Amino acid sequence: MAETVAPAVAEPAHPGSTRRERTGWYFYDWANSAFQTTVITVFLGPFLTTVTELAAGCRLGADECHGYVHPLGIRVAAGSYYPYLISLSVFLTVFVLPVIGAVADRTVHKKRLLALAAFTGAGATIAFAFVTGERYLLGGALFLIANISFGAAVVVYNSFLPQLGGPDDRDAISSRGWAIGYLGGGLLLALNLVAVKMLSEEGNPQRTLDLARWSIVSAGVWWAAFTLLPLRWLREHPTVEALHGGGNVLTDGFRQLGRTLREIRTYPLTLFFLLAFLVFNDGIQTVITLASQYGTEELRLEQDTLIVTILLVQFLAFGGALALGALARRIGAWKTVLLSLVLWTGVIIAAFRLPAEAPLPFMILGGCIGLVLGGSQALSRSLFSQLIPTGKEGEYYGFYEISDKGTSWLGPLAFGLVFQLTSSYRVGLVSLLIFFVVGFALLAAVPIRKAIVAAGNIPPRVL
Repeated sequence: MAETVAPAVAEPAHPGSTRRERTGWYFYDWANSAFQTTVITVFLGPFLTTVTELAAGCRLGADECHGYVHPLGIRVAAGSYYPYLISLSVFLTVFVLPVIGAVADRTVHKKRLLALAAFTGAGATIAFAFVTGERYLLGGALFLIANISFGAAVVVYNSFLPQLGGPDDRDAISSRGWAIGYLGGGLLLALNLVAVKMLSEEGNPQRTLDLARWSIVSAGVWWAAFTLLPLRWLREHPTVEALHGGGNVLTDGFRQLGRTLREIRTYPLTLFFLLAFLVFNDGIQTVITLASQYGTEELRLEQDTLIVTILLVQFLAFGGALALGALARRIGAWKTVLLSLVLWTGVIIAAFRLPAEAPLPFMILGGCIGLVLGGSQALSRSLFSQLIPTGKEGEYYGFYEISDKGTSWLGPLAFGLVFQLTSSYRVGLVSLLIFFVVGFALLAAVPIRKAIVAAGNIPPRVL
C-alpha cells in the first residue's frame, strides 16, 4: 500500500500530526532563537559598531565617535553601518526567500533544505571568531550570510505549520513554538550573561569586545546543535506538485514562483494582509534589532544592563506568547494582533522619553515589550497560515519572511538615515511610529474571514 501514489494524493489538507513531530517543530524555534536573541538583539549591534568605529579611527572605549568608514568607496557614518547592513540583508532576501519558498513547495526533501539553510547560517555565525581588530567588512559579510540563511531556514520551518494542525489549532501551535523559542534564546543569553559578569574586567574594553564576539560564536554552535532535533523528528509533507514534479527542483521552483507572482492578484485580500504585516512587523523587528544599540549609544547603559533587560524580555515573552494565544481563543487572533499594535505604539513613545543612565526604567520598558512581543508575532504567523492557498505554503511564507525575525528593512534604513542627518538616536526612534500607525490601519481594513474563505480555507470559529 505504501508504494502506491493514490494515498499520498488523497492525503487531507491538514493531516494529523504526532506529538513528537510538533515537539520537533517547536525545537527549531528553540535552536534559531539563540541567533535572534544573543546575536541580533544583544551583542552584534554594539560589537560590530565598535569594530567599525575602530576602523574609522576612533579610540576603543570612547564615549562618542563621529568617524566614517568607506565600504566599496561609500562614505558611511560608523554608527549607521550596522543599520545599513540590516537593510541590505533584507533587500537581498527580497530576491532569495520567495525562491527558497517555491523550492520548498516543490521538493520532497524539505528537511534537507532546512538543514542546508540552518547550518549555513550557523557556520557564518561561528566564523565571527575571526572578526577581530578593524575587520568590519568581514563582520558585515558574515552577518549578511547568516541573516539571509536565517530567514531562508525560517521560511522552510514556517511552511510546516499548516500540516501540524487545523484552523482552530494553529494559533496555539504557533504560540507554543514562539514561547519555547523564547525559553531557548533566554537560556543561552543567561549563560552568556554569567560569562560576561564573571570574565569582564573594569576599565578593559578589549575584554568586553572579546566576550561579545565569543557570545556571538556560542549562538552559532547552539543553533547548529539543536537543529539536529527537528531534522530527526519532523516528517516530510510533500505537496502533490512535489510528488509529481519530476524535473529540476530549482528551475521548477523559479517557474512556479513566476506563476504565483502572476496569480497572486487572485488573492488580493491575502496580499493586503501581507502588506499590513510587512509594515507593522518591520517596526517590531527594528525595535528588537536596534534596542541594544539605542541603549548603549543613546542611553549610555552598561552591557550587563542590556543583557539583563533582554533576558527579562525573553522569559516574559514566553508567558506573553501563551497569554495572548489564550486571549486569541476568546476574542480571535486578528483582534488580538490589533490590540498588540496599540501597545507597541505606547512602547515607542515611552522609549523616546527614557532618561539616560537609568537602568530601571529601561528594564521596566523591556518587561512591557516582552509581554506583547511573542503574542503579536506568533498570532500573525498563524493568522497568515489561514490565508495561504493549499500547496503554496513555502512560497507565501517566503514573502512573509521578508519582514520576520530580524529581517526588517525600511525601519533600520529610516533609523540610520535619521541618525546620519541628526546624530540623534531618539529622533531616529520616533521615526518608527509611522510603521505601527500605518500597519494598524492596514490590518484593521482587512476583512479577515472573507480573506480566509477567498484563499479556499475554512475559517476558525473565532477571529
